[in-house]
Amino acid sequence: MKKLIIASNNKHKIEEIKSMLCGMPFEIRSLKEENIDIDVVEDGTTFEENSKKKATEIYSYLKKRGEDNFLVLADDSGLEVDSLNGAPGVYSARYAGEHGNDYKNNIKLLEEMKGFKGDDRKARFVCVISLVDENGETKVVRGEVDGYIIEELKTEGGFGYDPLFFYEGFNKTFGEASSEEKNAISHRGNALKKLKEIL
Repeated sequence: MKKLIIASNNKHKIEEIKSMLCGMPFEIRSLKEENIDIDVVEDGTTFEENSKKKATEIYSYLKKRGEDNFLVLADDSGLEVDSLNGAPGVYSARYAGEHGNDYKNNIKLLEEMKGFKGDDRKARFVCVISLVDENGETKVVRGEVDGYIIEELKTEGGFGYDPLFFYEGFNKTFGEASSEEKNAISHRGNALKKLKEIL
């Protein structure tokens, strides 16, 4: 069976992708499961640049290792707030300065948005997935979901900015939603639906 390797070390992201691609005719593997200890530097200015870079670097590494019969999937995603000119954007995971500290990132976002009301709190989650196939060709898909940033951190559910992201269709935050609810409409879910059609 052909391997589909997720170019990520983010446990939550890997779990989400695996559950959404469940039933596809691939052996879905994380970097850790493939004994790949590479942290690709995400220095692109767009989600697309970062996801392409991650996918192609891992693809090149696997080729050098003598692997074939595999695909590499990389995702770069984050939160864009219109009234903050698209911030935190590609810096979503390290918005408060420390990579992956969700709590500090959430608190910083609330600070930056103090005084914003109504439509000024509009935001969207964006996910761009790059897939490098066995011939080294890259395909890119993009998914988005719109919502609002609530005014205080109430719960710790989900990960990233999920506790602050209010989705009107659910009348609750992503942090309060079940993973099944979230996967059905999320930015990553939308991008993966497009990717499934390619696969």
